[in-house]
Amino acid sequence: MSDHTLELLFTASNSCALENSLESLAETAKSHLGRSELASRRVLPAVLEVLEYHHHHNHNTNIIALCFKLLRNLCAGELENQNSFIVHNGVAVVSDVLRSQVGSSSGYSLGLVRWGIQVLANVCLAGREHQRAVWEELYPEGFVLLAKVGSKETCDPLCMLIYTCCDGNPELFRILSSYDGWPVMAAIVRTAASAGFGEDWLKLLLSRICLEESQLPVLFPKLQYVDDPSGEEDTESKDDQFSSEQAFLLQILSEILSERLEDVTISTDTALFVYGVFKKSIRILEHEVRRKSGLPSGSSEVDVLGYSLTILRDICAQDNARGNKDDAESVVDVLLSYGFIELLLSLLRDLEPPTTIRKVMKQFENQDGASSSSLKPCPYKGFRRDIVALFGNCAYRRKHAQDEIRQKNGILLLLQQCVIDEDNPFLKEWGIWCVRNILECNEENRRVFEQLEYQGTADVPELKALGLRVEVDPSSRRAKLVNVP
Repeated sequence: MSDHTLELLFTASNSCALENSLESLAETAKSHLGRSELASRRVLPAVLEVLEYHHHHNHNTNIIALCFKLLRNLCAGELENQNSFIVHNGVAVVSDVLRSQVGSSSGYSLGLVRWGIQVLANVCLAGREHQRAVWEELYPEGFVLLAKVGSKETCDPLCMLIYTCCDGNPELFRILSSYDGWPVMAAIVRTAASAGFGEDWLKLLLSRICLEESQLPVLFPKLQYVDDPSGEEDTESKDDQFSSEQAFLLQILSEILSERLEDVTISTDTALFVYGVFKKSIRILEHEVRRKSGLPSGSSEVDVLGYSLTILRDICAQDNARGNKDDAESVVDVLLSYGFIELLLSLLRDLEPPTTIRKVMKQFENQDGASSSSLKPCPYKGFRRDIVALFGNCAYRRKHAQDEIRQKNGILLLLQQCVIDEDNPFLKEWGIWCVRNILECNEENRRVFEQLEYQGTADVPELKALGLRVEVDPSSRRAKLVNVP
């Protein structure tokens, strides 16, 4: 490290000690005016020289950390500094320090690693040339190494780095979505699942990779074998198990879809893959007990079941919002062609009734000794509600879906969901929405409803809001659905 470099830094900071100088310059570089002034004095190349010297000779982690903080601030939106960083080989210098720190057997500072990643992320914001320089230096081994740090403190900026590195460059997103890129995403998801995340960069990255690039069918299986980073383990005993990382991934994707229902497009292949996961996950109902909590439930198997169901629910809602109800190639219609409604009706029939109905049935059981013990409890709080909501979304202005529900004797079953259920908050509201959609513009379904034999009183005032009223013929004991004037 030359005397000229030190003199430049001391003069720019009005200080005569290196650490004090770096701290002072980092504060100055927090403002746009300060970054511009330091760029004109060519401070950034001097800082890179100090960083490289202390990395190779002194190993003073405090100096290295201060250099990272200063570089991060210098490159925060100042193009001259960002260009200077590329010209003076800053990507290789910072990358070399990060690899050395993370790979050190003596440990490392999470703050130091975080600041180093932020330096590269700020540089990427300058444009494609800068993005490409960072990408070629770190993809894929460098990204994987940083992802395996296993800390929330470093996971957030790493997601920011990778997203900003690819943003506006579809080619890099495609590379990241390829077979060679999945270890990067798998390592990030594993870290976020165990350490958590605090910023939206992970969601932006997973939304782009798993939903927009339709790579969920590639990534999801790679998260199954926690002990085998290759994801190629052929262990028969594990084939039917879901990992906590898989459940976490579906949870995040469910949140993304719920938050960005009108922004994210789900491909048919992705929807069918989620449907396949859902069908595989329902085996848990054979031995699952009633849980008092909603999602996440604490069980990977139950969470995969629940989040795959909520994703399917929102996919169908998304199709409705976009007006695809009359499109023969819509995602919902493809799902319907794979026995979607028949499976959902089967699941609903196998569940024990809602608590309101269950209490009435219990009285009859006490009288005649009958039992409904073979029926299955809801594996999480809200499971029945989510199934009913999915029925409602499928039936919305789709006559063929409405007809199939009638043909498979599902109308009465769904009418029974229009009740309060302690295990399923808002079941009554979703049940009424579902029945409304089944009956809308479908005379055949209305006739079935009218022919149902009256068994007792059920006060459903919400039907009035739909413009409907139930009248009962006292002689035939049949219910009749009529329009309210």
